[in-house]
Amino acid sequence: MLDKNKVKLGIAPIGWTNDDMPDLGAENTFQQCVSEMALAGFTGCEVGNKYPKDTAVLKKALDLRNMQICNAWFSTFLTTKPYEETEREFIKHITFLKEMGAKVVGVSEQGHSIQGTDLPIFEAKYVMNDEEWDMLTSGLNKLGKVAKDMGIALTFHHHMGTVVQTAAEIDRMMENTDPELFSLLFDSGHLAYCGEDYMAVLKKYAKRIKHVHLKDIRPEVIEKVKAEHLSFLQGVRLGTFTVPGDGAIDFAPIFEVLAENDYEGYVLVEAEQDPAIANPLEYAIKARKYIAEKAGL
Repeated sequence: MLDKNKVKLGIAPIGWTNDDMPDLGAENTFQQCVSEMALAGFTGCEVGNKYPKDTAVLKKALDLRNMQICNAWFSTFLTTKPYEETEREFIKHITFLKEMGAKVVGVSEQGHSIQGTDLPIFEAKYVMNDEEWDMLTSGLNKLGKVAKDMGIALTFHHHMGTVVQTAAEIDRMMENTDPELFSLLFDSGHLAYCGEDYMAVLKKYAKRIKHVHLKDIRPEVIEKVKAEHLSFLQGVRLGTFTVPGDGAIDFAPIFEVLAENDYEGYVLVEAEQDPAIANPLEYAIKARKYIAEKAGL
């Protein structure tokens, strides 16, 4: 069981409103989203496109619900744009996070990413050359130093359709980054989606994981995506992902490995679905009950 004094439980707003496909959950307000998160028993959340940009306004809304920001997605373009452009935006981003009391930032390399395109997710993924790998890892080390100096830990979100998707790509990235400056955001759903052994990745890098996304999958939908050459976003609409306890992944062994390695930080439910089909509050409660049972949180 996870240590309640060290591990906190959060949920992402993407189940209520989808940043990549704004029509999904367009009807759901920020107030509804954070109220239902709190009602379902969560104390942390990430940031969605409907969240107030003013930190004072956002803090007040979250404080009323006994919630806090634990992370917010940041897109890096280290392989396709000058490093300085990414760093400039990164500093703005982590300044906001620090004001909100977050301890980590989750970044994802979006240079050459196909996750937001119409390209088939299994066939069209970009594979980096050696020069691009050097640009990515050296840039991540630099950003890690910037973040550390500002009191935030840099974590990297491996993701379907991006240049760091597979276990081998995660290995190469981890081997060429400084453990003092760079950590992993572990996401079971994305590794399971592309057919990787997520438990092996978890065990290998348990000591370098500082943020965890709890994302479940529906294998029958993934098979459809593969067979029909669909895009990542088409898969999301069809229900590729779901909350822990509703899909194919057994999270008990994941929680065991995290507990064995004294994991400290947030475990966060992140399951983008169409809220018109998967009622966000209903699925948040389902996830909360499952995590209580399996992780003791």
